Amino acid sequence: MKKDIHPKNYRLVAFRDMSNGLTFVTRSTASTKETVKLEDGKEYPLIKLEISNTSHPFYTGKMKFVDTAGRVDKYYSKYKKHLDKKAK
Repeated sequence: MKKDIHPKNYRLVAFRDMSNGLTFVTRSTASTKETVKLEDGKEYPLIKLEISNTSHPFYTGKMKFVDTAGRVDKYYSKYKKHLDKKAK
């Protein structure tokens, strides 16, 4: 194994899942300008996440329905004239 390849500046950082508001604290080297004060009274650097294991459909078992049929219909109605000219 190579020596001295891992960073040495690990510190406690709060990660917040923005989709459900869950915040958890773990060690990280990620840099951020934002901070948050948690229930324990301490202030931590804050990293905002779009999704975590508490909101990801694979872990929760809840699948989000995406309206792809509506998107296709919207596309065809928007470009109907162009598609009709191309068909002739």
